[in-house]
Amino acid sequence: MGAFSRRDFLKTVGLGLGAFCFPGAGGKSPVFGAENSAERPNIIVILSDDMGFSDIGCYGGEISTPNLDKLAENGLRFKQFYNTARCCPTRACLLTGLYPHQAAVGHMMENKGLDGFQGELSSKAVTIAEALKPAGYSTYCVGKWHVTTNPDKHNWPLQRGFDRFYGTIHGAGSFFDPNTLTRDNAFISPYADPEYKPDSYYYTDAIGDHGVRFIADHCKSNKDKPFFMYVAFTAAHWPMHALENDIAKYKGRYDAGYGPIRKARCEGAKKLGLVKEGWELSEQAEGWDSVEDKAWESRCMEVYAAMISAMDRNVGKLVDQLRSTGQLDNTLVFFLQDNGACAELLGRGNPEAPRADHPTLPPLAADYLQPDMRPRQTRDGHPVRSGRGVMPGGEDTWVAYGRGWANVSNTPFREYKHWVHEGGISTPLIAHWPGRIKRKGVLEQQPGHLIDVMATCVDVAGVKYPAEFGGQKIKPMEGCSLVPAFDGKPIERKNPLFWEHEGNRAIRTADQWKLVAKGPQGNWELYNMEKDRTEMHDLAGEMPDKVKEMASMWEDFAKRADAVPWPWGKPYGEDKKPGKGEKKNKKKR
Repeated sequence: MGAFSRRDFLKTVGLGLGAFCFPGAGGKSPVFGAENSAERPNIIVILSDDMGFSDIGCYGGEISTPNLDKLAENGLRFKQFYNTARCCPTRACLLTGLYPHQAAVGHMMENKGLDGFQGELSSKAVTIAEALKPAGYSTYCVGKWHVTTNPDKHNWPLQRGFDRFYGTIHGAGSFFDPNTLTRDNAFISPYADPEYKPDSYYYTDAIGDHGVRFIADHCKSNKDKPFFMYVAFTAAHWPMHALENDIAKYKGRYDAGYGPIRKARCEGAKKLGLVKEGWELSEQAEGWDSVEDKAWESRCMEVYAAMISAMDRNVGKLVDQLRSTGQLDNTLVFFLQDNGACAELLGRGNPEAPRADHPTLPPLAADYLQPDMRPRQTRDGHPVRSGRGVMPGGEDTWVAYGRGWANVSNTPFREYKHWVHEGGISTPLIAHWPGRIKRKGVLEQQPGHLIDVMATCVDVAGVKYPAEFGGQKIKPMEGCSLVPAFDGKPIERKNPLFWEHEGNRAIRTADQWKLVAKGPQGNWELYNMEKDRTEMHDLAGEMPDKVKEMASMWEDFAKRADAVPWPWGKPYGEDKKPGKGEKKNKKKR
């Protein structure tokens, strides 16, 4: 937008946008109606990082998550909610209500020179904060941003509608000394707050603490205004960093290996009604008997579990603050995850020597980052270690928990982060709103997607999504409000759901069908989600007409939403072998 920023625009127009922000006569909310339209809810969207479908207790896992479980007990759980399989595309999608490519973040933070792959948020999209702020909402952001790395700050939180921000601009880093830690628009030290000292700072706790601070400050100075808060934890993204007292709770818990935990999780999910009896458990990715260093492998999962417990503890802090300030009943809280569990093998090879050719990491300097984001040393000069046998947890370690445990986290599904099979895109969604959602403890069967979060926010806030913003024409949002599901009614979805990431692609219809493929040249696979959500029985060869119909729908979407052309490989349809049930088509698409 040039020198005149989005924030300047918002300051200038203030509440003058009310004419387009509130539908109906008198600005009535479509959710509340005239009699209580002033009681628009606070909204908190909590996003975790690199976690699997069955990790939290209320979705079948053994990890202790009492605060999330309590939200689920008194709220609504979605059985079929979807993300986009990767961190930055998910954040772009969640924040804007558009598919990632439409928001210009079809892949990661590199500009590939294509409309759908610009590597930072598009000016043709608005964030939830930008949509709600002109209607009187205060807006706060804490945690991981990761929808730009541009140092000119035009796509930083305060320039995209948020009043206050505490968090990191980059996507990954130390939990004890996070890279690009920022307050509002300025880089800061982790110890910028007096309560944090070198032996006490832990990023997950700091995210929770600042979320609590923002709520408390809001209730003191803006108590008559509703607020929107985006809370983006980095747990449980690599590196596996956790506090020792959290790790100790899981000592020995995973010594039996992958199989028993997967089996227990699957059975737990069945008892909860999240997994149907007829679904086959997907194949186990790794064999425990072949693991050479079982103590190290167990420790990886112990630390991972500890990271999730720490996140849950901080969710509890936020809920307690809402309760103590009288805000809980009229606050809509969403909890969800950015992608499936991560099978990346970072730091799991042969032990590596410290990389002495790189100085201490300065903010936003990608030249000083290895591909695994690992700095040379800790702030106090200890070398950062990685490799097989390096016990994770401490700030001088840089290790991921690996494919075997990622397979456990994604129970009962196939594949992982990056892929758009169910293991890569399935997330819990908890919706908690005591004053509005009466279906407490209920499981919602209807499929949903990240694109629906924006639509739900503008619905409950009584806001009209803008056609233009700051002189820029805005792309229409793609999602549907989830409010009907709060009442057990159908979600009014007209279009299927779509995915594309790194050539992995899928389409899910409103009924039972999903078409999915791996990689730019992968064959289409067809699954009946009612009978086989674990994707074990490919029906493409038996139903070629259904494959052709759905593939055509996906192609139309991809062209419309800037998901093609791709920045890697050959364009979809060129030199591609026909899959089962597909007729060969030599025409270039």
